Amino acid sequence: MCTRYVLREQHYRDILARLGIAAPAEYASRYNIAPNTAIPVVRRAVLSTKNESALLRWGLVPSWAKTADGPPLVNARADTVAVKPSFRDALRTRRCVIPASGFYEWETIGRTKKPWLFRLNDDSPFGFAGLWDTWHAPDGTTRETCAFITGEPNELMRPIHNRMPVILTAATFEAWLDPAISEPAQLAPLLGIPPADTVTTFAVSTYVSNVRHEGPGCLAPASADHAAADSGPQLSLGF
Repeated sequence: MCTRYVLREQHYRDILARLGIAAPAEYASRYNIAPNTAIPVVRRAVLSTKNESALLRWGLVPSWAKTADGPPLVNARADTVAVKPSFRDALRTRRCVIPASGFYEWETIGRTKKPWLFRLNDDSPFGFAGLWDTWHAPDGTTRETCAFITGEPNELMRPIHNRMPVILTAATFEAWLDPAISEPAQLAPLLGIPPADTVTTFAVSTYVSNVRHEGPGCLAPASADHAAADSGPQLSLGF
């Protein structure tokens, strides 16, 4: 499961440069990105050999859906993505890389939920394996949306949650975007979960649990929860 993540400005620019895309003049770091918001992705441009950046709404609406009012499809399971009607065509022809710096997951402890931040050991940018689709409304307007692919947890994630997002690195970006690779069997090797020794996790403040909160304060360590309620988180993880 993945429902909240971080994307720092420099990491976004690094990924675009890696994929041969000119970065936008302005992009502000985001520290608490949630479903149902517009998020930056990279995909292969239609009828082109070049990659392009786009803003898509997180929560996939299949092209064949009669309405866009149903529950958004935020995540697709790696083990069923090739057969589920909502995702199988997108897996073959509409894949995207979703740039990221880190992501959050919540551990349930009794009646409380403890947030954890996950990132790569070397603090390098990475991408989530994503799918996208275009829905055509009756009035002629269109809505472009996307979903993350998730898989079984690695040893680091397993005590916290039973799912984790599929992570792509610079070495696998192009293969994931390559339209010549379209068969599920070809794509399956790209849908593996990162080894536990390549990922680091930190307990962070419950400040991030409020979807309305944004900014570096979302990265405050869990110890910030013991500070005065009106002081706000003052520390970060250097991230």
